[in-house]
Amino acid sequence: MKKIEAIIRPSKLDEVKKALELIEVRGMTVSQVVGCGTQQGHTAVYRGQEYTVNLLEKVKIEIVTEDKFVEQIINRISTAAKTGAIGDGKIFIYPVEKAVRIRTGEIGEDAI
Repeated sequence: MKKIEAIIRPSKLDEVKKALELIEVRGMTVSQVVGCGTQQGHTAVYRGQEYTVNLLEKVKIEIVTEDKFVEQIINRISTAAKTGAIGDGKIFIYPVEKAVRIRTGEIGEDAI
């Protein structure tokens, strides 16, 4: 099993969710996060004062899936989240040692 963690623009969340629904990915966790990467924020003006916004709002999507679906999910997220501009986001893949469904006690791939 693998955990896919994608950090994307908030404006792309609906497109990513729709793309994942087409391949029947139903289970995911979505969190609002802030951070910076290559983009390093931007400068803005508020009431005549210039200030730097270092941490930008992003959305983090977490999905645990069987190994055989990882590439398909990555492709769907990449295609749906891409604008071609700096700040589109990143996708990280982690190994998952074990999963347990609390309600039934199922373990491993049966739990996801």
